[in-house]
Amino acid sequence: MTTIAARLQAVRSRIRVAALGAGRSPDEIGLIAVSKTFSPAAVAEACAAGQFAFGENYLQEALGKIQALSQTRPIGVAPGQEERGPQEGDMRSAGVASPRPLLLPLQWHDAPGQKERGPQEGDMRSSAGVASPRARPLLLPLEWHFIGPIQSNKTRQIAEHFTWVHAVDRIKIAQRLAAARPATQGPLQICLQVNVSGEGSKSGVRPEEAVALAQALSQLPGLQLRGLMAIPEPTDDIVVQRARFRQVRQLKDEINRQGISLDTLSMGMSDDLEAAIAEGATLVRVGRAIFGERVPFTPDC
Repeated sequence: MTTIAARLQAVRSRIRVAALGAGRSPDEIGLIAVSKTFSPAAVAEACAAGQFAFGENYLQEALGKIQALSQTRPIGVAPGQEERGPQEGDMRSAGVASPRPLLLPLQWHDAPGQKERGPQEGDMRSSAGVASPRARPLLLPLEWHFIGPIQSNKTRQIAEHFTWVHAVDRIKIAQRLAAARPATQGPLQICLQVNVSGEGSKSGVRPEEAVALAQALSQLPGLQLRGLMAIPEPTDDIVVQRARFRQVRQLKDEINRQGISLDTLSMGMSDDLEAAIAEGATLVRVGRAIFGERVPFTPDC
């Protein structure tokens, strides 16, 4: 077992223990492996260990990985055999083996010849990067989540290459994403980022402005508002952690009461995922605990 595979297993175990401790099913919680600053080879290792949802902050770096991994052959398939489909005993695909565009979250990716069968017991879901060990015959496209601040001049490429965007906090950015989203790819899944800690250096709408922005976002074609995202200020105090995450959950409940149906809470990272899960997280974004310490990186300009 590789180091990344072992770390992934440990993170999945933490998610399972936290979910059961909160009286929740582990299947309710998806794992996004935050691969920013790490190489395509590291992503391929995680993919070989059953992880298919990845989070990126830096656009140009992410586009390079998306291109590199879209050209990766399934592990164990010899050159010239890419079209034969998965066979008994094949290893998991290390990248995107299918030329099809990424499917919407909560839809099922079927192996060749199985497109009409629908989800079956033991299949693997794309929406959360959650892998069932019984799903080995399936080859899945990778699911890319953009989780960093969004500049106006990056919206077109983000809309074209990502399935989820987690950090929408301005109507202008949302409008540009909506206009740039190719109709053939279906709606772009988005989360509204909320700054629950009130940090001046952090992106996100103020909690008291979130309902109005959610109402505006829900009206834009080409986008599907799925939920809220938050990155509270770091603290080792689990009471404070839970209070911040509880505030996000309560805000989601308030927006739902306004008639906007949200089903996603993207919150919790390497150091606080247990507190986030206890307060209702449905997606946790974990980088360091999977890939190790990050190397210095200069964002693209």
